[in-house]
This record gives sequence, C-alpha cells and structure tokens, in this order.
Amino acid sequence: MGRSTPLSSLFGKSPFKPLQQHMRQVVECANEIPNMFIALNAGDNNKIKEIKTRIDDLEIAADDTKDQLRAHLPKSMFMPVDRRDLLELLSLQDVISDVSQDIASLVSNRKMDIPVGMGDPLVELSKSCANVCDKAAEIIESLDELVEMGFSGRESVRVLEMVDQLGKLEKENREKSSELIRNLFAQEEKINPVSVMLWYQMINWVGDLSESSAKVGDRLRLLLAR
Repeated sequence: MGRSTPLSSLFGKSPFKPLQQHMRQVVECANEIPNMFIALNAGDNNKIKEIKTRIDDLEIAADDTKDQLRAHLPKSMFMPVDRRDLLELLSLQDVISDVSQDIASLVSNRKMDIPVGMGDPLVELSKSCANVCDKAAEIIESLDELVEMGFSGRESVRVLEMVDQLGKLEKENREKSSELIRNLFAQEEKINPVSVMLWYQMINWVGDLSESSAKVGDRLRLLLAR
C-alpha cells in the first residue's frame, strides 16, 4: 500500500483532517477482525493470511498518518482545541489499529482452535466491537461541525448523545466479553493451558477495540465540557 496523503493536503480547511483520516484508517483495521474470526471458524487459512496482510497494510498507512501529524503539527499553530488534546485523541485512536494487528498476528501465526461453543459468540463480539469503532469514527467526523458551532448548540447536544450511546455499547460488549471468558474457564480442564491464556488474551484484545473507541468519545466529552 502506498504512503498516505501528505499532511499539508490532509489539513485543507480543517485542522482535524489528519485526525479524521487516521481514524478512518484504524477503523478499517478493526472492521477486518470479524472477517478474521469468520475465516478462523471456517478453517480458511488462506483467507486468514489475506486478512492479516490487509490489516498490516492498513496499520502501516495509519502509522504514517500518525507520524506525519506528530512530526509536523507546530506548537504555535492556532487551533480551536489544545494541541495536547489533539495528540491525546490520536494516541487513543492508534490503539485500535495496534490491537487489531495483535489479534491478526496471533490468529495467523499460531493454530488457534476455537473452544466449544465460542465460535459464533466470538464473531458476534468482534462485530459489536467493530460497530463501536464505527460509532467513534462518526463522532470524530463531527469535529468540523463542532468547531463551526463553537462547541455548543444543537451539534454539541447531538455529539454528547452519540458519546452516551458509545458508552452503553461498550458496556454491553464488556458483558459479552465476560460471558466468553466464563465459557472459556468452564472448559479449561479440557484445553491446553497455554491455549487458555492465549484465548483469554484474545478476548480481552477484542474488548479493547470497543474500550479504546469509548475512550475517544470520553475525550470529546471533556473537550465539550471546557
């Protein structure tokens, strides 16, 4: 995959364009995770490798956007939000692509036999977590409108409602993760101990996609409160 668009082009009329571009890229990574588990359920190793390559390419592009923004954002630049807040949002977003790559690497590099009864719930959890990432991306796309409205008014109310919904979805996903972990530990005597710990880590990683996205929303809430 080619390098991402130069920072000067990404900025355009909005100081948030690079941040929004980065969020789109990391969410693309997260949206591949359900496909990874579907392929794992089907025992399709070629598909798993194909998805792993796609996630790696997307993660590289996202890192390029992140590095350009960090390297070229002037400290003296006039911004409607504090520079530190922008970089904090960038770091929270970055977790999404990093975790997606961790999941893809484990699935592709080790034979991961899905424990009994966990295949469909795992796909469902990954879809739910990817959905939270999509919702967080919608919030980041709203930054331009927020600036135009001076971080107040109807747009602010709408974004806060979206952040609240994000929190509710993340809580639901935590409950789904806990149920999967209980299922895993109920079978631990029948599963290789190393596999138990790796699946425990895997389930937590999937949940991290949702949690990191919710933190993006929480960060926007703090900006609106100032």
